[in-house]
Amino acid sequence: MGFEMKPEKEVMELISSKNQCMSSPNSVNNNNKKKKNNKNKKMMMTWRRKKIDSPADEITAVRRLFNTCKEVFSNGGPGVVPSEDKIQQLRDILDDMKPEDVGLAPTMPYFRPNTGLETRSSPPITYLHLHQCDQFSIGIFCLPPSGVIPLHNHPGMTVFSKLLFGTMHIKSYDWVVDTPMRDPKTRLAKLKVDSTFTAPCNASILYPEDGGNMHRFTAKTACAVLDVLGPPYCNPEGRHCTYFLEFPFDRFSSEDDDILRSEEEKEGYAWLQERDDNPEDHTNVVGALYRGPKVED
Repeated sequence: MGFEMKPEKEVMELISSKNQCMSSPNSVNNNNKKKKNNKNKKMMMTWRRKKIDSPADEITAVRRLFNTCKEVFSNGGPGVVPSEDKIQQLRDILDDMKPEDVGLAPTMPYFRPNTGLETRSSPPITYLHLHQCDQFSIGIFCLPPSGVIPLHNHPGMTVFSKLLFGTMHIKSYDWVVDTPMRDPKTRLAKLKVDSTFTAPCNASILYPEDGGNMHRFTAKTACAVLDVLGPPYCNPEGRHCTYFLEFPFDRFSSEDDDILRSEEEKEGYAWLQERDDNPEDHTNVVGALYRGPKVED
């Protein structure tokens, strides 16, 4: 503003003390003082109203997202799914979010194609950390064309993913319950999603037991994906990120199996096997500083 405005109480005390020191029997002077006091009050009220209505105080989209996450996941925990009303509340916020709300544009260096000699591996993927607490985390994956986030799980989590821009292929699975495992690391899963999405599109949601809890992202063009996890990964609490290899149903099945009989039943099923290696060792994900609008005070 260029000046310091005193609190209303201090101003009124100052005015009162001045009136006490300037006693006069002239009633005209008293009336003038009252008019001056009323004018001062009106000026203060006008200034305060303008301050409240100032555009600088308007809540940003990313701050609205943060506040909504605090409410939605306030009573959350591993395996706890928010109510339908709260899920819809958060989904509505994410559906309206745009790249500029988080300070992103497709022309930024994160999204440049891999022009190096090493073309057999996935190009570098950049992760922007916005917030993490015990209840939830917010982050953005920035994928250049052909970038891949391998098939992985989200144990005990509810996850919201919003494609901010670009075209991406998503393939996801859920575990088949009450089916014996082939071995301690191999389990039957049913295909949930195998589609290509182009922004703008609505946010997708996966749950601890369904909705495609294991998924893989493949960027067809430069992409940005805003992720909200509730609760976030936590190794000490047993919420590890596990990666999987994918095999067709017939790979580990024989004619004596009673799991699925007909070809129609077999379609859409696959065996997922925990990887012995760590894809993070050769999936080039790098962290970068988030430079968009402030998430919290």
